[in-house]
Formats: sequence, structure tokens, C-alpha cells
Amino acid sequence: MSPSNIKMNTLIALLAVASTSQAFTMHNTQRTSLVSSRSSARPIASVLKMAEANDEVALLRAKAQKARDEARKLAKELGKEEMMDDNVVVAEKVIEKLSPDEIKGLVAPINFEAGDATAQVSALDSLADSSKLGMWKSAQTSSANTNSPSPLRPYPVSLNFLEQRTGGKITAESLGVGGEDDVSLDDFKYATLWVLGGSSVTGVAALAFLPENVGATICYLVALIPILFLAVGSSAPGFIAGAIAALKGTEDELSVKEDRVCRHEAGHFLCGYLCGLPVRSYEVNDLGYPCVEFHPSTDGAAMGRELSQEEIAALSVVAMSGSVAEALEFGEAKGGDSDLMELSNLFRRSKEFIGAQKEQDLTRWGALASYNLIISNKEKYNNLVAAFKEKKSVAECVAVLEASQ
Repeated sequence: MSPSNIKMNTLIALLAVASTSQAFTMHNTQRTSLVSSRSSARPIASVLKMAEANDEVALLRAKAQKARDEARKLAKELGKEEMMDDNVVVAEKVIEKLSPDEIKGLVAPINFEAGDATAQVSALDSLADSSKLGMWKSAQTSSANTNSPSPLRPYPVSLNFLEQRTGGKITAESLGVGGEDDVSLDDFKYATLWVLGGSSVTGVAALAFLPENVGATICYLVALIPILFLAVGSSAPGFIAGAIAALKGTEDELSVKEDRVCRHEAGHFLCGYLCGLPVRSYEVNDLGYPCVEFHPSTDGAAMGRELSQEEIAALSVVAMSGSVAEALEFGEAKGGDSDLMELSNLFRRSKEFIGAQKEQDLTRWGALASYNLIISNKEKYNNLVAAFKEKKSVAECVAVLEASQ
């Protein structure tokens, strides 16, 4: 190849490289410009979106402030006290401070003895809504002075958990489950044998040692004693049980037994009142102590229908409260078997099927819930025990309970 051709080829190669380099540079420049234009557009879009978000936040805050103002105005009109949080307004009712006599005057017109559940609930609800009563139905609407915001919300409770949460005070043994009553079936059996044997010996002795006419008359009269004993025992066993308990000399003295029964019934009354159950009956039993019985629901019609979960939960608490109250004072409950039998019957009337395991859970939870209610309202409960010992009326018990806040 000649020198001229070599120079020509070299010049052509240099021009090609130069053009390629320029094209590469222009391409990068265009890409850079495009990227720059895109990147410059993003902040503008972001600013727009942030502005829109800020407007929405401001609008929501304005609405929230308006709601707060309306809540404050409404609370002030209703005579309620406001407890302010950063973003929450909670209105708490301010209960009037009334004396026991004043509260008694308010509830005295309510006929508790008639057992009209609807009338009782309507009257008590009206007094509670007007801030006259603070304890009525408080376990449904508030914490009822406990640490739980919903003291009537059931949950599974084991025996170990029950014992731990009550400091070892409430156990299966202390509740007297399956324990012996003051008067057992053996006591009735031996009493029947003693009455029959004693009457037989007395009749034979009258015939043997007394004049003929007199002895025969006494023998006939004595023969009626076993018949009367069986007749009274089958129709009113409480009289027989009281007589047996007095004769055999139970471990509890009379004053201790009175304290036990009154604490048991006061536990029922306190928890039933806090759960919002109307009184069905309140009367002195065969042994001379006041006893209270509640309707299973607030409408009074639960005797002929199925019970809801909420009603079953409240009844579990009320049923176990008597034994729990006894156990707290004496370390062991007596006479709670009838409460357990009644609770078992109520379980069978539940709308939803309650198996054996759930029955045990509800029973243990009822004991724990009643324990919390009694402990958290200890002063009110003690005043109620004193009212039961004095055999005060339902209106007086309500007055003592409400006035001891």
C-alpha cells in the first residue's frame, strides 16, 4: 500500500472515531437532560400531594375540634364532669351526694315485695339516669370500682388461676363444693329413729305403769308424734333442720351462724344489685334470717324463655357471690349447694349449649368475678351485712349501699 493510501485510511478512521464520540456525548447529554427534566418534575408532584394531605389533616382536625366542642357543651348541659385526654373526651356522671334517708325516700315508692321486675328496673333506671343512684347496674355500665372495665365479661378460669388471683382465699375446698351442710341426711335419719324409738318406749311405758284409761290415752297421743314428724319433715324440712341444728349443737355459735348467713345473703344482694337484677323476694327464712332472691333477667319474663349469654354470666356471678362472701370471712362456705343446683338449672336454659367444661369455667369465673366485686366494694358490703343483721327492708339496704360511696 502506498504512503498516500495509508494517510487517507488513517484520516478516515479518525473522523469515524470523532463522530462516534460526539454521538455518544450527545446521547448522554440528551439522557441527562431527560433525567433532569423528570427529576425536576417529581418535587412539584410531591409538593402538590403533600399540600393535599395537609389540607385533609387540617379538615379532620377541624372536625375533631368541633366534635370536642359539641361534647363539652352536651356534657355541661347534662351536668357531667369531663375528663380530658390528649385526643379523647370522656364524660363521667357526677352522682349526687345523698344521705341514706334521702335515698330511702327516693326508692321507698318502689314495691320490691310485689316482685314486678319491669317496674323495679324502670324506676331504678330513672333514678340512675338522673344521677341519684351510682351503684345500680354499675357492673354492666362501668367497672363497678374493680380493675376491669368489663367485670361481667366471662372468660375461662382454672382452679389454679382462681386460687392465684384471690390470694388462695377462694378454692374448691373453701367454696364448700361437695362439702357437708350443718344438717346432713344422716342427721335426719338418726332424728327419725330417735323420734320413732322414743315414742314407742313412751307408749309402752304409759300402758305398763299408768292407769288403764290414762295409759291408753297417752299411748295414742304418743303414737301420733312420728306421723307428725314425718308430715312436717316432708312439707317444711326447714323447721326440722332448725330443731336438729339447735339440739345437736353445731360448731357455729348462734351469733357466728347469724354472721355467716347475713354475709352470704349480703353477697348475693350486692352482686345482684351491681348486675342490675330486680328483686323477686326478700323475706325472713325458717331460721329467722333474711334471704334475697333475684329475677334471672331484667324483664321478669325469663321464667318462661331461654337465657342469653349476658344473663347467664350475671347469674353465675350472683349465684357464687354468697359462698365467696362466706369464704372470705370464715375460710369456708356452708350452704352453697342450693345456689349451685339453681345455677346448674339455669345453665340448661341457655340459648347456646353449655357443655360440662364451659359450666365449670363459668362457675369458676363467677366466683372470681364476685370476689372482685365484693373486695372492690368492701365498705359498702360491710354496711350491707350490718343492714341484713338488723333485718332492714330492701329500700333501706339500697339506701345503705348507695349512700356509702
